[in-house]
Amino acid sequence: MSVGQLPSTLTEEAFRAVMKNEKTLSQQHGRPERRTKERFLIEQDVSYKPLSGQRIAETGSGRTLNISSGGIAFTTETLLTEGTPVEVSMSWPVLLQGSCPMKLLVYGCVIRSSERAATVVIERYEFRTQTKPFQQPPMASSTGDHHLPS
Repeated sequence: MSVGQLPSTLTEEAFRAVMKNEKTLSQQHGRPERRTKERFLIEQDVSYKPLSGQRIAETGSGRTLNISSGGIAFTTETLLTEGTPVEVSMSWPVLLQGSCPMKLLVYGCVIRSSERAATVVIERYEFRTQTKPFQQPPMASSTGDHHLPS
């Protein structure tokens, strides 16, 4: 499900629910933030796909370092070239309506990169619902009360 199919306030509510308990970088370091967008220290696993035309060039995984409404910084397995369009995916740390897991997809371009980390400017994003992991139904009682219909 894309952001267009969700209630219009979902993205704002989901973002606020996570952000109200997260420390910002300026709060952590005790100095004024020079950037116009507040960055939040959220650590989640990410997967990323550098995009080249209509094909995916390679895939990788890492962890978020921080996120704001304007960008996302994360660790990488390899060097990502600045200017490369990329898709970044992460599980959102708040459940939709308290029970449905969500995934945040970010589309943007790499604006800073090193051998172990990259920063992507957010050009577009979507929240998608994720399927819940399959849970095995409870086993029948071991007391011998196995009644089959006649």
